[in-house]
Amino acid sequence: MFFLSDMLNKKLNLPKPSEALPGRAKAIATTSKHHVLKRPLKGPYPQGLDTAMFGLGCFWGAERLFWQTEGVWVTAVGYAGGITPNPTYQETCTGLTGHTEVVLVVYDPRIVSYAELLKLFWESHDPTQGMRQGNDVGTTYRSAIYALDDAQYRAATASAEAYEVLLRGAGRGKITTEIATAPEFYFAEGDHQQYLAKNPYGYCNLKGTGVACAIPAATSA
Repeated sequence: MFFLSDMLNKKLNLPKPSEALPGRAKAIATTSKHHVLKRPLKGPYPQGLDTAMFGLGCFWGAERLFWQTEGVWVTAVGYAGGITPNPTYQETCTGLTGHTEVVLVVYDPRIVSYAELLKLFWESHDPTQGMRQGNDVGTTYRSAIYALDDAQYRAATASAEAYEVLLRGAGRGKITTEIATAPEFYFAEGDHQQYLAKNPYGYCNLKGTGVACAIPAATSA
């Protein structure tokens, strides 16, 4: 029983650098093209497009949410926010890499704004759950917004403050979403890219709070 409690505790706490898995210098293999959109996963991306990075629980359902959004050019799943370089899925699931599962979103701001992506992010999961998302427990599933520039950071922070007021009014708790400057993004293995397009009856645990998010105009990026 002590062993199980100890393992759960590790998964609910980010590892110290001395505890993190070593990883590897070389990137792990992934696919070259998006299974649905048929566009290059790693670029080059056309000029005029912007990039965003979100973590909202298991990345399988989260990625589908974004690739189905009009104005999104390509998506990819991966790992970010941790210590271990070039982690594998199995390593990340131990909680000893420090990463969370994230979706990289490349989008056309002339069609869909960053503010609209933030609205989709907030409404599609429960950002008050700490190191979990529903039945998915662990640091791997923590909510996160990784900003690619100052404008995104300001927009994300302002949207969190505005949405928390609405959540508290609905009896929900404090937002625990990590908002930070974007760390390095590590592409996940090919099997995980566009997983629900390849496995339409696969697992998806996305569930919002039912609280609508009104993004203030000033948060647009």
